[in-house]
Amino acid sequence: MNYIKYLLVGIFFGIVLVKSEAVSWYRIFEMFKFQSFHMYGIIGSSVISGVLFVAFIKTRGINNLKGEKIKILPKEPGIVRYLLGGTIFGFGWALAGACPGPMYILVGTGIFSMLIVIAAALLGTLVYGLLKDKLPH
Repeated sequence: MNYIKYLLVGIFFGIVLVKSEAVSWYRIFEMFKFQSFHMYGIIGSSVISGVLFVAFIKTRGINNLKGEKIKILPKEPGIVRYLLGGTIFGFGWALAGACPGPMYILVGTGIFSMLIVIAAALLGTLVYGLLKDKLPH
């Protein structure tokens, strides 16, 4: 019963993404063809919000739900892995028409073919988990 608040936040977030057309395949297609600013505006505002919230957490020493200080560890430097990972993510996003969060929202809106995409994403995660020790990080 304690998790009901997370479920409600998730439902609200899903409604916002559907109403803003952020899960629309046509909007995503327009973005990848550089025909519309709509998705870039949504993503840009998310990045700016994220930067501001992380700065707020770092400067105020905010605690998590367990009362412990939130620690944000620095990322390991390396341009190649971020470019390669971002490129793979972008290709998957372009091919599937959805990134990981909206995949579940699209199933909720009745697009059940996204279950295939979710299964492929889970399979890809499993394969990465099996191979990660052999990959250059």
